[in-house]
Amino acid sequence: MELFKHILDLDFEWLINTYQTYIYLILFLVIFIETGIVAMPFLPGDSLLFTAGLFANQIDKTTGEPLLNIFYLLILLFVAAVLGDNSNYWIGKTLGLKVMKIKIRGKFIVKQKYLDKTHAFYEKYGTKTIIMARFVPIVRTFAPFVAGIAEMKYRRFLSYDILGGAIWISTLTCAGYFLGTIPWIKNNIETVAIGIIVISVLPIIITVIKSKLKKTV
Repeated sequence: MELFKHILDLDFEWLINTYQTYIYLILFLVIFIETGIVAMPFLPGDSLLFTAGLFANQIDKTTGEPLLNIFYLLILLFVAAVLGDNSNYWIGKTLGLKVMKIKIRGKFIVKQKYLDKTHAFYEKYGTKTIIMARFVPIVRTFAPFVAGIAEMKYRRFLSYDILGGAIWISTLTCAGYFLGTIPWIKNNIETVAIGIIVISVLPIIITVIKSKLKKTV
């Protein structure tokens, strides 16, 4: 529970001091679980990547080496993001789809027409959804799961998932790495992390507001 609390707080100093090189395994697992298990969308994603990049540009006063290796981060977290999404896709396609087709009193839990609509949506917009979902918390966790339920073609899913994962990991981690040299950002990590979360969920908030406005018109 203590480890979980420090992960949610993005307390990298504690994590590095306590686990040293095992920090890479911890970060790998957090990204894998956040993208790969549909029930864990609350784990930090965007803010964790940015903060990891920030600490990769800070020097350990004892060894004179960076606290984290930026190249290790980029490679490991990219692999974690792709494996996580693929795990979620296959959970959706195997387990999720079977659950959706369970009948109760002769009726499917989810009507077939809704599954057909979801399939049609992912066939038409799935590539954009897979890439853009990477940058939206919660949606990022559910998108590959729904893609599996929608039976999106795996080869198509995989290619765009790799592209989306590469863009997501590289942009946010490198942003933290380069912007972390700015004194205000370096000294206000918690504020920056909250700001990243707010910016990340803005698309959802805007979509909900637009939807409500249309209903009132």
